[in-house]
Amino acid sequence: MNDLILVVEDQPDLAALLKDYLENANFRVHIIADGGAVIAWVKEFFPSVILLDLMLPGKDGLQVCREIRSFSQVPIMITTAKVDELHRIVGLEAGADDYLCKPYSPREAVARVKALLRRGAISDISTQLIQVNSDALSVCVGGIDSHLTVVEYHLFKLLFDAPRRIFSRREIMSSIYSDYRIVSDRTIDSHIKKLRKKIHRHLPGYEVIHSVYGAGYKYQNDH
Repeated sequence: MNDLILVVEDQPDLAALLKDYLENANFRVHIIADGGAVIAWVKEFFPSVILLDLMLPGKDGLQVCREIRSFSQVPIMITTAKVDELHRIVGLEAGADDYLCKPYSPREAVARVKALLRRGAISDISTQLIQVNSDALSVCVGGIDSHLTVVEYHLFKLLFDAPRRIFSRREIMSSIYSDYRIVSDRTIDSHIKKLRKKIHRHLPGYEVIHSVYGAGYKYQNDH
């Protein structure tokens, strides 16, 4: 297996325990105790999964998670003693893929790491079915050109380039209409509806553009 797992945890005993269990499961493990040291290390070593505590010295876990999501889609599992629903939601909205509340079983942590890796492998296969060609301003779905309009292309690429990030209608408007024309929310909704229809035409059953009630839209391919 030998996937590289980054454990970001400032409790030495817990970090060492996780390292032992993960290494026994044939993973390579690196431990970082300071949130401020995470970003540079991730950019250099490209871990397969990150176990990220929220309460860290230097920089808190939520900020670290958001910064990682600005340049990487590496699976992130937040580990924290904060167990209320609000903190779980905030963590997931920051880009985390999973949430493990302390105290937890190291065996469960290992099982969840394996599950994240399996999910990532499936996602890698699925993303090959949707390819963006920036030179031709085209999107190929299942190997077939989806024949998007220029506006539809720019809208799709905006979402596609930032998986799981939620874009408000206002953000979408300002990003895809360079002349700042007045566009209504209904116009954006209409573009989204047409995009979905064109994707479904070639990949029936695939839902990659998701509505987030009261917030906007995001691209997420979990197939």
